[in-house]
Amino acid sequence: MKTDGSRVRNTVYSTEYQAKIRYKKGSLFISTLERSRRIPLEAVDAVVIFAGHITTDAIAECVRRKIRVSVLTRSGKVRFTAGGPIAGNVHLRVAHHSIASDGVASVGAARLIVAAKIRNSATVLGRWARDHPDSESSVQLRDRSVQILKRIEQVASANDRDALRGIEGDTARIYFNGLAEVLRMSDLRFSGRSRRPPRDPTNAVMSFCYGLVVSETTGACDAIGLDPQVGFLHQALRAGRPSLALDLTEELRALTDRFVVSSIRRGQIIPKHFIETPGGAVYLTGEGRRSLISLWEGHKNLTLNHKVIKRPIQRWAIPITQATLMARWLRGDLPGYPPFLLED
Repeated sequence: MKTDGSRVRNTVYSTEYQAKIRYKKGSLFISTLERSRRIPLEAVDAVVIFAGHITTDAIAECVRRKIRVSVLTRSGKVRFTAGGPIAGNVHLRVAHHSIASDGVASVGAARLIVAAKIRNSATVLGRWARDHPDSESSVQLRDRSVQILKRIEQVASANDRDALRGIEGDTARIYFNGLAEVLRMSDLRFSGRSRRPPRDPTNAVMSFCYGLVVSETTGACDAIGLDPQVGFLHQALRAGRPSLALDLTEELRALTDRFVVSSIRRGQIIPKHFIETPGGAVYLTGEGRRSLISLWEGHKNLTLNHKVIKRPIQRWAIPITQATLMARWLRGDLPGYPPFLLED
């Protein structure tokens, strides 16, 4: 939930296969086997669909009102997003495409994104180290945080994306080993990152939440007038791939992981919230998705200090803030793109 002026605006989630979303007289009507509810579109910021059906009339009205509609797989991967015509102006998009095609400028932006991801990963590990009740684990986590910070020095000398990806991969190995240590005594453990498909409950939650963040960053790019498909770190052009949204998501992965770990350690996400398929993939159940989405909405209201704009903002505002800063850099108003950094 977030406020826009004097209004309170919400993200509408559809998680049930029997759900049907239709439009009538300025509102969305969501019907399931158990109930039906009406939501005025003035109160809606976005619609995120994991299961169910939405009518073309409902999509059309959401697009007309610039309300983002995102359809995700049950693991959280974005299938497609509809948000209406790109906002902003053509000069911004021309500058965006020009700089993305400039090898030096593009790799420079990619360096900043990777450095921010590494710094945020180290910050989260450091916080887990301070909070861990076991002194031996605390020392290990602190050592991993220091090891990761040293990788930032390598980023500055990386001349291409392959080198950046190598540094990023090395950092991820250290970081995820630390995450496994944090969850070692939890009911839901973690042995390593697995994505397509997720092979354990923790990976299932991580992939699901990453998908939610990509939906947010895609919407932020659209709202500012950036092309979500043209990135700097994720530069390979693939139809439908939101490369720039994935770039912006990198800065929020460690913060998202912190939310995932907290939800597990507090017993808010538990084994009964998951189902394992015969092939070994693990997914959230319908109840698990509903529980996680409720927690996620609370997480989006978390207040964080933004080092660049020098004031506190809520978590939901970070994607649109970063997209705005990206646009300012592309227009020449800033000397470089300032990524989002967590406070120690």
